[in-house]
Amino acid sequence: MGVQAIPVTRSWSTRHAEKKRRIEAVRSWMDGPILQADRILDAMHLLIQAGDRIVIEGDNQKQADFLSRSLAKADPKKLHDLHLIISSISRPEHLTLFELGIAKKIDFAFAALGLRVAQLLEDGVLEIGAIHTYVELYARLFLDLTPNVVLVCAEEADKGGNLYTGPNTEDTPVIVESAAFHDGIVIVQVNRIVDKLPRVDIPSSWIDVVVESDRPYAIEPLFTRDPRKITDLQILMGMMVIRGVYERHQVHSLNHGIGFATAAIELLLPTYGESLGLSGKICEHWAINPHPTLIPAIESGWIKTIHCFGSEVGMSDYIRARPDIFFNGSDGSMRSNRVLCQLVGQYAIDAFIGSTLQLDGDANSSTVTAGRITGHGGAANMGHDPHGRRHASPAWLDLKTDPSPMVRGRKIVVQAVETFVKGDTPAFVETLDAVQVGRKAGMPIAPVMIYGEDVSHVVTEEGIAYLYKTEGIEERRRAIAAVAGISPIGLRAKPEETAALRRRGIVAYPEDIGVQRLSAKRSLLAARSMEDLVAWSGDLYKPPARFRSW
Repeated sequence: MGVQAIPVTRSWSTRHAEKKRRIEAVRSWMDGPILQADRILDAMHLLIQAGDRIVIEGDNQKQADFLSRSLAKADPKKLHDLHLIISSISRPEHLTLFELGIAKKIDFAFAALGLRVAQLLEDGVLEIGAIHTYVELYARLFLDLTPNVVLVCAEEADKGGNLYTGPNTEDTPVIVESAAFHDGIVIVQVNRIVDKLPRVDIPSSWIDVVVESDRPYAIEPLFTRDPRKITDLQILMGMMVIRGVYERHQVHSLNHGIGFATAAIELLLPTYGESLGLSGKICEHWAINPHPTLIPAIESGWIKTIHCFGSEVGMSDYIRARPDIFFNGSDGSMRSNRVLCQLVGQYAIDAFIGSTLQLDGDANSSTVTAGRITGHGGAANMGHDPHGRRHASPAWLDLKTDPSPMVRGRKIVVQAVETFVKGDTPAFVETLDAVQVGRKAGMPIAPVMIYGEDVSHVVTEEGIAYLYKTEGIEERRRAIAAVAGISPIGLRAKPEETAALRRRGIVAYPEDIGVQRLSAKRSLLAARSMEDLVAWSGDLYKPPARFRSW
């Protein structure tokens, strides 16, 4: 006869009970879900407990800064050893929390304040759980990093607690959902409390506390690049990308990383691209923030659709007026979604092009350099070849080097870098600084942003290395050296080997693909100033004050 199990009495709703206890402690200060701003610190002392996992909405653009500033005023005797989860460390108070002892550990994807992060890590004040990609970090919110409390921001709330997140929706829905459906507490700062919302982006049943902030949430025009600062070298690289990558491989869907080199490509499409007869043949579908430098290409009929991670300061009126291009709601404003757009960038696009601070001889790259811990953001997510992809496209199939039906296609991953970052600092290095930084920080692996095995092309002012065509690691290294200029990696190149690579089409210099070096002038750009971008938009684009010179 088997042994009969003895039932063990336990509670299966401890998280629910604890949430209810905390909410009840502040109920008397609230009118429904609405909490007065002057009570936020008192409420935090009761809604948050020492050792909690806390998500602070700190995207690479919008910031729940009223809530992060308030948390930094907390009493460290009451709130300490918090485990922070922030997609982008962008606000000074994010790190002040560690200096005060309020927070102890952090998991993140990107750090705009990389120098300070490195110093706090060295001082033993801050502990890093891991440096993630954006999607990787969001995924863990539903697995082993489930938050106790989340601090997020929205444009507006009504008195019932429904939220309008608007064009800058970004990370908010996924953060809120991770808490709302696992008995975490959701605290939202809003710019305004109104009687009626333009639309409901997040329902009140997901929200616990709403507070009207002292000023609109902080947001940065992160993706705005002034055309005046685009150089002739960046224009040359842009011409090579259009001819040697986009035209050659028939790239219809893509993402551009942040930078002046990619801004140059966007401004060359209506001019140089048009002269090649490429409109309607390349660059039609984009997963990208609404870069102002895309306005001329949109107005010239190049672009069919754009799905956005977030919005961009000054672009709202223009986006509202172009609903055929952007994903706008019934109220007319765009709804961005960083998680979904990252998935678009991972699985749906033909090509990713980005830049980096360092690239080694195997094309591994990182923005983590000596004394500066930045992170990966979304580049590592979009800048890799996802083996889960199953749909085919001309560009994906064009990178096949074996005709067998059992061999998959390949995503185009381009690293576009000038051979020297600035002055005499080379972009191509023998060993990434990330290796030593990771070792010193006790990380199990070096914080590499994009692994060389995923990189299909390297583009510099010298030329293009078609890495996907190389046979073996040594040939790959020779191809990279051939376009690395007089950097430490470039000095390895041997003229006879480079000549052989050019004959086989593994390396192409500008003249090999019909690009005239002397034609790479600013006069080729469709817009050469912020004023030109405004004119292209029909005065719908409103640049931030820092970009205005008129």
